Amino acid sequence: MNPIIAELENEQKKETLPEVEPGDSVKVFVRIKEGNKERTQAFEGVVIKKQGGDFKKTITVRRVFQGIGVERVFPLHSPRIESIKILRKGSVKRARLYYLRERTGKAARIKEKMTTR
Repeated sequence: MNPIIAELENEQKKETLPEVEPGDSVKVFVRIKEGNKERTQAFEGVVIKKQGGDFKKTITVRRVFQGIGVERVFPLHSPRIESIKILRKGSVKRARLYYLRERTGKAARIKEKMTTR
């Protein structure tokens, strides 16, 4: 890899990222610029896909808003991402949860992962 690109990536790389897995319910806080103002907007949903490695890692978050499914892809190391908060850990047996696209209501629920303390 080009050392200049590697240096730029290391500058932007975030050190503290939560361990996000498919099936987790997350709240992603994104910086949005409107005109000359900047504000933070939260996008809450279920992680249906995790992709890439190291610096190019992305997650796809899905939520249903007014009966319509909305999916957004978030690059984890982007400067636009302010923080990611895990609300629930999901217990799933697949890496890609595309089947949630066809399901609505109770059928789209994901079991919560039980953790021992």
